[in-house]
Amino acid sequence: MTTTVLVAGATGDLGSRIVSALLDHDVHVRALTRGSSSADLDDRVEVVTAAYDDPEALRRALDGVEVVVSAVSGTRGVVVDAQRALLAAAVDAGVQRFVPSDYAADYRSITPGSNRNFELRREFAADLDAAPIRATSVLNGAFTDMLTGQAPMILFDRQRVLFWSSADQVLDFTTKDDVARVTALVALDPAAPRVVEVAGDRVTARSVADTMSRLTGKPFRLQWAGTAGTLSAMARVGRRLSKETDEPFPAWQGMQYFVSMFSGEAELHHVDNDRYGPHAWTTVEDVLAAHVA
Repeated sequence: MTTTVLVAGATGDLGSRIVSALLDHDVHVRALTRGSSSADLDDRVEVVTAAYDDPEALRRALDGVEVVVSAVSGTRGVVVDAQRALLAAAVDAGVQRFVPSDYAADYRSITPGSNRNFELRREFAADLDAAPIRATSVLNGAFTDMLTGQAPMILFDRQRVLFWSSADQVLDFTTKDDVARVTALVALDPAAPRVVEVAGDRVTARSVADTMSRLTGKPFRLQWAGTAGTLSAMARVGRRLSKETDEPFPAWQGMQYFVSMFSGEAELHHVDNDRYGPHAWTTVEDVLAAHVA
């Protein structure tokens, strides 16, 4: 029988990629929306509507579903509260497996108070571990497109690559398309473990500087920006001075991501890129080359 997978957050950036990846397989995809537009979804996708504060509607939406894949994005109201409601409905509906919206570096060992978004994931993970349902988290480091967008590690105009503490700290990066592909395979893998770790590429600030020099023909130099501890203190000050917001990535949160990565606390230690067979992963160099072309 065809497996039915419900994707929450199916119209978002990552969620839509997961839906596309699932449709490459013999699977029935059901997209959970809250009444927003679903016009961009493939015609093969069944669309169901339910609010996260409506337990009965969520329960009906999950009828006949074997696997829930969550790709919702936000802060506490989404990562913790909405996923708790989705988890409770999944248990009530007899869903067999749940893939939470993690898709991040290893948040399990970070210092309390050092990364808000990671701690929200860790809080929900405790609920998920206590629930009578099989769960698998996909951990993939940072999204590779951060290097050319919202994460100011590479100063393209100044030909500098910033680092904190050590230029040789290993940094894990994976593209969203590769994360979506793995997530689809996890959803269809009844033997998937509690955590699947993948990394499209593993680099250091030093190797990124070398890559940029080679791609551009111009010398990109390393620039020490302080220690991870100093950056953590700056993030705390920035958070105190900022207005409370539901924005997932205010400036101070971006600092916290670099703290988690450059401190080594969020580094992946059990990467298994071959779990689902050989694959041509998109590397950091691939993304940077496309950006500077």
